[in-house]
This record gives sequence, C-alpha cells and structure tokens, in this order.
Amino acid sequence: MRHIAATALLSMGSLLVAGCNDPARVTDPRAPLLAAPVSDVSSGSPSHPIELLDQCDPATFNGAVGPGTCTSSHPGITFDRFLAQLTNDQAAPAWRNAPVNFTTKLGTTLVAINRGGEVHSFTRVAAFGGGVVPFLNQLSGTPVPAPECLEAPLSEYLLPGGQDAEPADQRGTLYYQCCIHPWMRTTVSVH
Repeated sequence: MRHIAATALLSMGSLLVAGCNDPARVTDPRAPLLAAPVSDVSSGSPSHPIELLDQCDPATFNGAVGPGTCTSSHPGITFDRFLAQLTNDQAAPAWRNAPVNFTTKLGTTLVAINRGGEVHSFTRVAAFGGGVVPFLNQLSGTPVPAPECLEAPLSEYLLPGGQDAEPADQRGTLYYQCCIHPWMRTTVSVH
C-alpha cells in the first residue's frame, strides 16, 4: 500500500516540479502546479478568514513525493505517519481547515489562506466528495471525486502563503473542500 501511495504522490509531485520549472509543460488544468494568483480582497465587504493548515515534514514528504512537495521550514508529521493516519482514520488531523463550521452574513467575503507547507484548494462544492488524487480519495473514504474538483481551474490551488477570496453570495449552506486532501472541509451557513 505504501508503494502505491508513494507512486501516486510521486507522479503528482513530478508534475508539480515540472510545472514550476517549465509552465509550458503543464497539460493537466486540474493539477496544482503553478503559483495561483492571489485574489484582491480589498472589496470593502466584511470578510471572514479560513486557514488551510497542514504539518508536513519537508524531509520525508520531499523524499517520498519529490522536491518542493512540502515547503515548511520546520520538521512536522512524517510521510509514513501521514499515510498511517489516513489508513487508520480516513483523515490526517493536522491537515484541516479552520474553522470547520461557522455562520456568516450574506455578502461576506470568505478569505482562504494557505498556512501550510503544501498546495491546497478552497473549492466550493455542491456536496463533499473526493479530490483529484485517487489514492488519497481511497484512503479518506471518498472514492468518488466532487465534480467541481475535477473541473477546478488552477486558480483554485493555493501555494503556501497564497490566498483566495470567495463570496458568500447565497443564503443557505455552502460547502468548501480541498481538492487534494478531501477531508479538509469547511461548512458555511449564510443568513
């Protein structure tokens, strides 16, 4: 199982490195490869921050997946422990959105900020599902990808330190997830 997981991540990591070194080589629009533009959040509307968090260990993640997979400047959870957590619990607790649930007013701007060492997305979905990495979908118990993840543009993917602004533009419940780590979820109640 570890070999399959590492191989799948290695393929994704290789695309990440290739895309960062030569953007013309990128062919998969869903691959989280390039520095996504940082959204302008100076619209004047009230905003609510959502942090996209992880604790990847750069030595073991970069060793297993490829250089640049984890850009954290400090040791964290090893790649093997990450896989063990997913295998046992269908989630790696340090890979999460904060907050997970909250209520806000119509018109608020949701500001997702990648505070982790890996690429993440903050993608609005109709219902939670899997993401774009099949073996992470399997380990997290979400084998069917959310259609929005399969169609997500590069701008949905945030490098560490990147941010994205999403409008809370309809009343009701809005669902957001990471299209790489599908257990990273936020539910927003808009009134």
